[in-house]
Amino acid sequence: MPLWLTRLRRWTKLPAQTRSEMAAGAAERPVTLAAIAGAHGIAGEVRLKLFAASVDSLRPHRNFLAGDRTLALVSVRDGGQGPIARFAEVTDRNAAEALRGTLLAVPRASLPDLPAGEFYWHDLIGLPVEADGSVVGTVVSVDNFGASDIIEIEKADGGRVMVPLVPAAVLDVGERVIVDAAWLL
Repeated sequence: MPLWLTRLRRWTKLPAQTRSEMAAGAAERPVTLAAIAGAHGIAGEVRLKLFAASVDSLRPHRNFLAGDRTLALVSVRDGGQGPIARFAEVTDRNAAEALRGTLLAVPRASLPDLPAGEFYWHDLIGLPVEADGSVVGTVVSVDNFGASDIIEIEKADGGRVMVPLVPAAVLDVGERVIVDAAWLL
């Protein structure tokens, strides 16, 4: 599942040192910003399914990890059915169609730093989850189905539970995620 770039707004502040320690574990994993949805036109442009906040999130990156190869971004623009991109290595419609479903990722270190109290979802994956002072699981994904951000927690017994990222359910986020135990039933 792609790791979304969208920022998580927080209700408490963490010092920058804690944020950087939290991100250290995620620094090795590339962050998926988009997927190629298909060809656009006959000149090798591709339609993108965006996992970032906006098409502007793609512009600072010149190279994208695309499976076992790297694609050099030539241009990206808004299109009617999502962003349209051109890569140097893709010169015709057949090459563009062959990339359908390819995930486009960048190294975590290439993403800009965020202000205090905000995190990339990517940085939450793998954090331990505590409730009532005990470790109860690990964050395995972060999603948004429309109402609010949701973390999926894999519990120690192997079961999974989804908890909304709202102050009533998630009490704190730092080097670990502290959840109200009532949400884990």
